[in-house]
Amino acid sequence: MIGDMNSTIELAERGAARIEWIRSRMPLLARARDELAVSRPFEGHRIGMSLHLEPKTAVLLETLVAGGAEVVGTGNHGSTQDDVVAFLVRGGMTLFGRRDDTLEEHLAHVGQVLDSRPDMLLDNGGDLAAGVVARGTADEIVGGTEETTSGGDRLRGELAGAVSFPMIVINDSLLKAIGENKHAVGQSVVESFMRITNLMVPGRRFVVFGYGWCGRGVAHYLRALGGKVAVVEVDELKAFEAALDGFRVSEAEGVAAWGDVFITATGHPGVVTLETIGLMHDGAVLANCGHFPWEIDVEGLRAASTSRREIVDAVERIDLPDGRHVILLAGGRMFNLAGTEPKGNSLESMDLGFLLQTLSLERVATGAATLTPGAQPVPDDIDRTIARRMLGELRADS
Repeated sequence: MIGDMNSTIELAERGAARIEWIRSRMPLLARARDELAVSRPFEGHRIGMSLHLEPKTAVLLETLVAGGAEVVGTGNHGSTQDDVVAFLVRGGMTLFGRRDDTLEEHLAHVGQVLDSRPDMLLDNGGDLAAGVVARGTADEIVGGTEETTSGGDRLRGELAGAVSFPMIVINDSLLKAIGENKHAVGQSVVESFMRITNLMVPGRRFVVFGYGWCGRGVAHYLRALGGKVAVVEVDELKAFEAALDGFRVSEAEGVAAWGDVFITATGHPGVVTLETIGLMHDGAVLANCGHFPWEIDVEGLRAASTSRREIVDAVERIDLPDGRHVILLAGGRMFNLAGTEPKGNSLESMDLGFLLQTLSLERVATGAATLTPGAQPVPDDIDRTIARRMLGELRADS
């Protein structure tokens, strides 16, 4: 028991040290924290959260608490950082989950968040919104935010018409698309590939699935570091843009044998199939940066394997019956939030993105009646306010 206690204290202290550095480099949230500590818009509200629990998220949660919120939350599957959770729990926050949770354990934690009866949601992937609908407790929810494309798709797809409260989709913001998705995801995916595999980018052949904002950023950052990049995109207009941006554009079958590394960034299931993997050369690397671990057919791949083992952290070798092997990063989960010392998106981009979260939640808390039920974009005035603040920070550093 004493050993566990000492371990928890050490974890919390490590989390505190990491968060201190990140907090000092997020000036937009620092300003918001000071403002909200005066206005207290979240007083009396309990925010249920399901979002990557990493150091930048901790600074967001501190900002919401400064505004009067009670937060009950869990992370997303496979990306929880235990030292961050230990630090926040020591500070009095109610959080569930560990880095090594199974998917079933993660879903149970989502249920625990909903058991606390939140009246606002901070969602990522639509798990909380779906849970509220399934439980029939939508009338208890004032509203909330959804972080990502995948969750926005669920709100407008399977949950359309069932969500009777406003959900502001942060990923609909052009500001987020440019600052976080294109530039931050692009940078973090390339950095994570190099950190996890220790392989070089220059001269290596990469296939990027999807040319939305995230895929576009990944492709551009890979090429900027000397990678040879092909794009697979089913939308004709996005494929046209990729071609004019100078990338090789093809269907998956046309570049499967050509590529060395395959990165999915679409948000859709079943993008890389066993048939496509069957065309890849020995040693091909598979990675996903979309929210859900369903873009690569990991289950089918493992079922078809003759053996598999983790070589180093987040690097799994999967041997196939024909003598080939492929390398799977992070088990098909978001690999830019995986591995030893995961970094995720840049501090500046998440300062911007989490200010979008903060001000959107403030709008829900103070003006839900002005919003429509269901998924909707970030209000234009919030986008423009944050753009002005971010420009001010960039000019101050120039």
